[in-house]
Amino acid sequence: MAAFFGDPFRRFLWSPTFYHRGGAPPGSAALLDWIESPTAHVFKINVPGYSREDVKVQVEDGNVLVVKAEGGKDEAHGKEKEVVWHVAERGGATGNFYREIELPEGVKVDQIKAQVDNGVLTVTVPKDTSPKQSKIRNINITSKL
Repeated sequence: MAAFFGDPFRRFLWSPTFYHRGGAPPGSAALLDWIESPTAHVFKINVPGYSREDVKVQVEDGNVLVVKAEGGKDEAHGKEKEVVWHVAERGGATGNFYREIELPEGVKVDQIKAQVDNGVLTVTVPKDTSPKQSKIRNINITSKL
């Protein structure tokens, strides 16, 4: 289990995945799929009720993908004074959410692309497929230290 702490999935699994201001219970989470192909990592996150303007995608600390959203359907419908929500179970876009994922080594953070379509945010993180330079470093040997 000790090797788990050095794993890039550690932040994915233990990060604060969701926070709310009212609405759905605090235990709700934006559902996420992480798919790896030979050329990229693809993250698909359910964001129903959020527009493209509500969702922000950033890279922090050099390798941490941060996805957050503000607003959602509660703010849009809250302007209508006569609207009463009785049940809100579909998607839970009722406030703000925050999710962070520590990216694995060997990705091109400067070429990340994101799009929202039909309530799904797709973030594509290309892999750096260029050949790696050898990490061999020769040490000069002397007769005396």
